[in-house]
Amino acid sequence: MTDHLSRLTEVFNDEEDARVCKDISEDACKVVRGNFTLILCSQFFSKLADALASAKVVLPWLMTSIGAPVFLSGLLVPIRESGSLIPQLFIGGVIRRFAQRKTFYVLGACIQALSIAGMAWVVLNLRDLTGGLAIIALLSVFSLARGLCSIASKDVLGKTIAKQKRGSLSGYAATAAGAIGMVVGFVLLFDLNMQENLPWLLVGAAACWFISAALYQLVREFDGETEGSDNGFLHALKSLNIVKDDKEFRQFVITRCLLMSSGLSAPYFIILAQSNQQDNHYTNLGLFIVISGLASFVSASVWGKLADNSSRCVIVITALLVTLLCLSGGVIDALGLSNNSWLVMSLFFLLSVTHQGVRLGRKTYLVNMANGNQRTRYVAVSNTIIGFLLLLLGLLSALLAQFSLTAVFAIFALSSASALCISLQMKDV
Repeated sequence: MTDHLSRLTEVFNDEEDARVCKDISEDACKVVRGNFTLILCSQFFSKLADALASAKVVLPWLMTSIGAPVFLSGLLVPIRESGSLIPQLFIGGVIRRFAQRKTFYVLGACIQALSIAGMAWVVLNLRDLTGGLAIIALLSVFSLARGLCSIASKDVLGKTIAKQKRGSLSGYAATAAGAIGMVVGFVLLFDLNMQENLPWLLVGAAACWFISAALYQLVREFDGETEGSDNGFLHALKSLNIVKDDKEFRQFVITRCLLMSSGLSAPYFIILAQSNQQDNHYTNLGLFIVISGLASFVSASVWGKLADNSSRCVIVITALLVTLLCLSGGVIDALGLSNNSWLVMSLFFLLSVTHQGVRLGRKTYLVNMANGNQRTRYVAVSNTIIGFLLLLLGLLSALLAQFSLTAVFAIFALSSASALCISLQMKDV
C-alpha cells in the first residue's frame, strides 16, 4: 500500500531527491515519499473531521437542537482550543520517553473519534442541561486527545519530512480542507435540514478520525532521541526556563502570542456583519463558512510553499496584514459602515487568507527551529503558554466587546503591530 501511495506523491514532489533528503536520517530518506503521502492523507482526513464537527459551527447547532443552555455554547471554542494546548507541557515529558511517537497520534485520533461518536449518541438520546454537559465533557476529552496528536505529529513530521517539504505538506492538506469547508458552507447556504443530519455529520467525523489514525499507523518512523524524558510538574516548570534562556525561541513565543489576534478577531468580523443585518442567520453563517473555506482553498498551498522558502518572511507579512485588517475593522465600526455586508465579508475573506499564513508560518518555523527532543520541548512549552493566554485574552476581548467593538479591533491591531516589530528581529531558520 505504501508503494502505491508513493506514486501518488510524485504529483506533489517537484524537487530532486537530493534536496528532499536533507535534515532527516538516512533511513527516513529512503521512505520519505511514502511517508509524505501517508501524512498528507492522514492530515486531510483529520481536517475533514474538523470541518464536519466544527466547534465554531456544527457543535453550537447541536447544542441548540437539544435545548442546551446558551452559556454552554460559549464554552465550546475555548475548551476545544485551550484544552488541547495547556496540558502539552506535561504530556511532552511522557512522549519523550519513547523513541517512536506515531503511536501517540494514533491513540489521540482514536480517542477523538470515540468522543465525537459519543456526541452523536448524546444528540439522539439526551436533552437540555444534561445533554449540554455531556457534550462539554466529551469535548474536554476530545481536546486533551487533540493535544496528544499535536505534539506527537510535529515531532514525527520533523523526523520523517525534510524542512523543504513540511510547509507544503500542511498547505496541501489545508487546501483540501478548504474545499470541504466550502461544501459544508453551501449545505448551510441552501438551508438543507441540518438539524436532522447533525448526528450523521458527527458519525462521519468520527469515521474520518479512525481513517486518519489508520493511515498514520502506516508511517515508517525510525527511533529518535529519548534524552530528557523525565516527567512531572517540576519538569514542566523547569522546561519553562527555555523561554528565558533561549532568545530565538523567546522571540517566537512572544510573536505567536501577539499574533493570536488573527484568530481571535475573526468572530468579531462576523458580529460586525450581523450587527445591522436582519438576514436569515443560517444564510449569513453559510456565506461565512464558504468564504472561510474558499480562503483556505486558494491560499494554503501558496503559504505552504512560501513557508518552505522562509517561514520568518511569512510571519512578517501576515503580521502586517493582520494589523491593517484589524485597523480596517475598527474604522468600519467607528464610522457605522457595518451595514455594508459585502465590505465586511471581503475583510473577513482577507483575514481568513492571512490566518492560514499565520498558522502555516508559525508551525513551519517552530518545526524547523529545533531537532530531536528540543523540538518536542519547544512545541509543548509554546502551546501551553498559548493555551493559558487564549483563555485570558478570549475572556477579556469578549468582555470589552460588550462595550466597544472599535476598542477590540484597536487592541488586536496594536497586538499584531507589536508582533510585526518583533518578527523583524527573528532569525530566519
